Amino acid sequence: MIRKSFFDVPRSVHTTSEGPVKLPILYRDVTNVIALFLVPHEGAEELLVGTGLVADNAGRQRVLAALSFYEYRDTSIGSYNEVGTAIFARRDGEPSRLLSVTDTVLPAKLRRSAAWVVDLPVTTHAANAAGREIWGYPKFVTDISFRLEGRSVETSVHDPGGTDVIVTLSGELGRGLPAPPIDVVTYTRLDAQLIRTHIDVRGWQTIHSPGSVRLRVGTSEHRMAKNLRTLGLENAVPIAITTTHRFQSKLPAGKNMGTSP
Repeated sequence: MIRKSFFDVPRSVHTTSEGPVKLPILYRDVTNVIALFLVPHEGAEELLVGTGLVADNAGRQRVLAALSFYEYRDTSIGSYNEVGTAIFARRDGEPSRLLSVTDTVLPAKLRRSAAWVVDLPVTTHAANAAGREIWGYPKFVTDISFRLEGRSVETSVHDPGGTDVIVTLSGELGRGLPAPPIDVVTYTRLDAQLIRTHIDVRGWQTIHSPGSVRLRVGTSEHRMAKNLRTLGLENAVPIAITTTHRFQSKLPAGKNMGTSP
């Protein structure tokens, strides 16, 4: 019996303002760094106003948030860099699990919470148009530097309107342990509809203690910088960091969950 390839899936063409895009988008060769934080519930709720979602508490009035840094070297939409800010939330009215942080590692179809994407800068117009027009991802185009060598990480998002830096993650990672890949589930809003997207992921990763790695918000007054300040991440220490040079994924069209406020 021939084993089916991870990327051997039916695909359909979707039209965007930057040209046609085949879904799912295939990400074949990627380096990924994810910094995890516990942020104040109040700040997370402020960024969820009008979404139809509520912050999923991780305990002591804290909410799990993540900044995900990607260097996409080989994809079906071209090479580019990307950085996502997300807070974990569930639909208003859905009950929270007793230990909601464990929800993030359950099989995707069993999860009550997902990553509400707050900001998602990218480095190409093709990726920007696809993300905005197909899923409603809050993308914008700017310069993003990315370096992961050994335990040393240095990545920055630059303000597209000037010379300021929006955010930088840098330092030396602490010791790490191998961990299996975890599928990603996101919430976005497109034309007043709540969209839930299950991103199929593979590639083992390493989960690190933070070491000397810090997240620093620059002097920029860009929306992303303001959102990071609302989450209390001006000079933040992650609770953990995952890294991998083996990230691969498939990004399909999302599922329409109905009208959101």
